[in-house]
Amino acid sequence: MRYLHSMVRVTDLQASLKFYCDALGLVELYRNDVPAGRFTLVFLGADADVDRAKESKAPLLELTYNWPSENGEAETYSGGRNFGHLAYRVDNIYQTCQRLLDAGVVINRPPRDGHMAFVRSPDNISIELLQEGAALAPQEPWVSMPNVGAW
Repeated sequence: MRYLHSMVRVTDLQASLKFYCDALGLVELYRNDVPAGRFTLVFLGADADVDRAKESKAPLLELTYNWPSENGEAETYSGGRNFGHLAYRVDNIYQTCQRLLDAGVVINRPPRDGHMAFVRSPDNISIELLQEGAALAPQEPWVSMPNVGAW
């Protein structure tokens, strides 16, 4: 398993970039605008880790900006929802999820796609698991398993 990133939701992307990049000194490595989902993901790395981060060998900070709704209302967060999740890349997402399930962990978002799953820590910290390399072929029981709770 390899630690990938932490995600923080932001309400003002420009103000957040000014803080994280201009003030704190992180470097924007890449961004993904997703019009269909109405959000932007911006991945930042520490300046000393830029080369390693580009090779997916250093942890990143993911800023998630949810665009205002079509009526112009901006997203607001309370109760720690600004912090999104921790992310880990795993060698075999099915084996990892089975190990967690066997240990009594609820799989909140099963790896139906062979690529991504979410679980929660005992303190409700959301943890994203991502398959190393290409997605695995869909398998049961994961394909038929529904989402459970929030992730």
